[in-house]
Amino acid sequence: MSEQIIGLPEWLQTPPGQYLLEWEQAQFDLAVADLFGYNALQLGLPELWALKTNRMPHRWLALPEEAVAPVETLQPSPANVNASKPAGAGDPLRPRVALVTDSAALPFPADSLDLVVLPHTLEMSADPHHVLREVERVLVPEGRVVISGLNPASLWGLRQGRGHMAGRMGVSALGASRLYLPEVGDFIGPWRLRDWLRLLSFEVESDRYGCYRPAVRTEKWLQRNAWLDRAGAKWWPVFGAVYFVVAVKRVRGMRLLGPAWKPRRATSSAPVPAVNRH
Repeated sequence: MSEQIIGLPEWLQTPPGQYLLEWEQAQFDLAVADLFGYNALQLGLPELWALKTNRMPHRWLALPEEAVAPVETLQPSPANVNASKPAGAGDPLRPRVALVTDSAALPFPADSLDLVVLPHTLEMSADPHHVLREVERVLVPEGRVVISGLNPASLWGLRQGRGHMAGRMGVSALGASRLYLPEVGDFIGPWRLRDWLRLLSFEVESDRYGCYRPAVRTEKWLQRNAWLDRAGAKWWPVFGAVYFVVAVKRVRGMRLLGPAWKPRRATSSAPVPAVNRH
């Protein structure tokens, strides 16, 4: 049996893992920089500080209990260290204090968070649909959720599927029995995620795809195929290895009003003639 990379933290230290983290960090930095409010939460993946450029006064990193111990000794990834620090953004690294909680039972009241980010949280969860329902509960109306996930309809997804098939068949002669990605859960395709969001009254505000380089393991071959990122984004955009979705929580029947202090223009009434018979 060929060697496999099982854990996600170990895989993220490999060249393809660093390539993925670098792309995702850039997307999160761009997506959350201009989102305003008071409370923001990141669920999972401490290797990436998705709220780095966000300026909300209260920002939390929530982790499951089994992930808390590795966080204390976690080294920041090159994608985080080399990123520039915008003015007023705070510490570019993830916070030292993490909130230990279950993603399917968040310790926040309903309608209390303005932003929730889920970097690969759904695909690593035993019940991703329940996690998404919990996110909908804690978000305020017009609050936003930002989600990243691995795309099964990509070169990486096809390579992973071939490894699973070869493992079930006991085939190792073709070298396909080694999984390319860690076994952290099931892929959730972007089309499936859109259906879940629609059922929970979310409206997809934007989506994008990235990481078009083939499923190679060395930095040398990743760099040789760097031109595919530009070509893929232009010619086959939906086949990127990673997808990135921003959705807004809509509440039916809710109407946003303007400021109460806005003066109202007085309406002048037409003169009414007075009639006197006497």
